[in-house]
Amino acid sequence: MRGAVLVAIAASIGNLLQGWDNATIAGAVLYIKREFKLETEPTMEGLIVAMSLIGATIITTFSGPVADWVGRRPMLIISSILYFISSVLMLWSPSVYSLLLARLIDGFGIGLSVTLVPVYISETAPPEIRGLLNTLPQFSGSGGMFLSYCMVFVMSLMANPNWRVMLGVLFIPSFLYFLLTIFFLPESPRWLVSKGKMVEAKRVLQRLRGREDVSGTIKYPIFISCFL
Repeated sequence: MRGAVLVAIAASIGNLLQGWDNATIAGAVLYIKREFKLETEPTMEGLIVAMSLIGATIITTFSGPVADWVGRRPMLIISSILYFISSVLMLWSPSVYSLLLARLIDGFGIGLSVTLVPVYISETAPPEIRGLLNTLPQFSGSGGMFLSYCMVFVMSLMANPNWRVMLGVLFIPSFLYFLLTIFFLPESPRWLVSKGKMVEAKRVLQRLRGREDVSGTIKYPIFISCFL
């Protein structure tokens, strides 16, 4: 069971990154519009803020079916890569248009994590603590917002606040998230069973439950959602 808890915590980092980004842009946009002289262009200012939401909306329209096809873990890996690429682009961003592109890619990462992390946790958590573990995405998202507001506040006290650093520093936790998705997170046992990969599902369940005998859990694949 300890394994399931650690896996849920690691997966919910995706939601922490989402909360972090949403809060950071609220403070960084003050310095962005000053540099790019957007005081008289509220549409562009609003687009910078909303671009991640646009990206998230686009990708959530098909993330579920694709995750059913290729698996939960590959989609979480893609999410971490999108977070990392967008944060590096935001750290660079020589123009408002490159920033918009970075924000769009960031939105793709947000859409995948917000959609799939709760599903992934539900399918890996034991029934007796599933409700508890499913609060982690919301907690992580709120925690990410809190940490980001603290960071923006401290950086705003500097002589020359740098909005690129505010947004780009996301590459550090996003790289950590990438490593966790690659080397630590297993595939969802429910997805493995749905694809007939019973041996792999048993191996993952043994790790998540911390015991060798998991035969009762996967004995009846038809009711796998109830037993997992």
